[in-house]
Amino acid sequence: MTGCEQADFIVMGAGVAGLRAAVELAMHGTVLVVTKEAVAESNTHYAQGGIAVAMQGREDVALHLHDTIAAGDGLVYGRAAEVLVAEGPQRVEELIDWGARFDHESGKLLQTREAAHSVPRILHADGDATGAEISRSLAALASANKAIRFCEWTTVTGLVVCHARVRGVDLLDRDGKSWRVGARALLIAAGGAGQVYSDTTNPAVATGDGIALAADAGAELADMELYQFHPTALFLPAAPRFLLSEALRGEGAYLRNHRGERFMERYHPALELAPRDVVARAVARESMSESGGPAQAVFLDMRHVRGIDLHKRFPGISALLAQYGLDLHRDLVPIRPAAHYLMGGIRTDLEGRTSVRGLYAAGEAACTGVHGANRLASNSLLEGLVFGARAAKVMAADAAAPEPLDESIDEPITDSPRLSESDEKKIESTITCLRTSMWESAGLLRSESTLRQGLETLSHCTAELARFAAQGKSSRRLSEARSLSRVADAILRSALARTESRGAHYRSDYPQHDNTHFLKHSILGRESNVVFEKW
Repeated sequence: MTGCEQADFIVMGAGVAGLRAAVELAMHGTVLVVTKEAVAESNTHYAQGGIAVAMQGREDVALHLHDTIAAGDGLVYGRAAEVLVAEGPQRVEELIDWGARFDHESGKLLQTREAAHSVPRILHADGDATGAEISRSLAALASANKAIRFCEWTTVTGLVVCHARVRGVDLLDRDGKSWRVGARALLIAAGGAGQVYSDTTNPAVATGDGIALAADAGAELADMELYQFHPTALFLPAAPRFLLSEALRGEGAYLRNHRGERFMERYHPALELAPRDVVARAVARESMSESGGPAQAVFLDMRHVRGIDLHKRFPGISALLAQYGLDLHRDLVPIRPAAHYLMGGIRTDLEGRTSVRGLYAAGEAACTGVHGANRLASNSLLEGLVFGARAAKVMAADAAAPEPLDESIDEPITDSPRLSESDEKKIESTITCLRTSMWESAGLLRSESTLRQGLETLSHCTAELARFAAQGKSSRRLSEARSLSRVADAILRSALARTESRGAHYRSDYPQHDNTHFLKHSILGRESNVVFEKW
């Protein structure tokens, strides 16, 4: 397939940020939403715990702001956090008006508490399926809008940049057909990159494509070393690293080591409701064998919880555990931390603008500094709603007087040679090597030696992938592999540069804060040089 199609706006990603932006942009022109699989397959869909929002007025908003800043370990950009908590209630009310069905009791919204929140403020839907409900309601609204067109099962393989401005995207469908779409502006809302690690709660689509493409186009990345590891992912040999929601601990779950001891009192006065980075490292330490042997088991325990029907409160989690013969009321559930959420991403201002004209970003793919060094539980869905809407508004305003498109955007696009089955196996093997190395070198516990080893392994992986690219071959999986490689490089270099420990970033060779030099955000530019800036 050749030639160039046109849309007024392109949105890459169909999670909460992308769909919220698409609804806004549809008031100003035609919108093409591109997603690698079906619209429902995103990090948003898998979000269990809920959405944090202060619904009780100014004092409630101020307390939400305090909790967000406190969790971020000194790096939260205050103006971004103020926007998040102040505009959050309006965006959630809007979502409810559009048909999102949050759980109620006696006519009132049910609110629960999660780690590092000082009060219950988490709205949830169907117990533990909040993300799926938000995704459903926004997708239904967008699908009914004639100005919005969905392009499912399609990979963005490149950004078209003319005269330092993004003019469109190159696309590849699942049948191997390529084509180009031009636009007045592009929003990257393609989520995070949990698949860069061998252990992750993220779905298979979370390969950091948007972040890598933005970096290749010259956009700055920020805080890429700050990857949050969720402390409680199911840990069974035959099971995926299924997320066991923060809300379980909000409802009273204990954490126990292999000796049956509750151990969080040794790490934080808030016990199981300590910030995620603290709990994740505590779980990791408790699993370490004193003799250097295999990791010891760590468990989540709800056997003591009374007055709650755990199957009704957590139907999705209960159903998954039942597949492996486990029951929240009866059993200790084995857990292990897993990569969960990227606090860093494409550097943007508070309206989603990046350092490249015509390119915007929102949601987990973006970095406004709103989460600092450690995201407060259930702030992510709120971030997507708030900053997705803000980015769309400024995209429309900036594109009101569009520059003429460069003729080069209309150059023919030819289909690339298909990869052989042997090629695809080699790519898969390279991805496995990269992900295993990242878990070992840049996971929960890092040091200069592990990070440099990670870079060395990555260089071999990158060289292998470059061989396929040099042959002009393409596939979705090769594109994902190159994205993972780009993201891994950014994480490793940024983590090497931050010679301190802060929030989710822990260096065993620099275990303390260094506020003199690093109470700043890391910025990674086109030449992979890392600098630190105060926002």
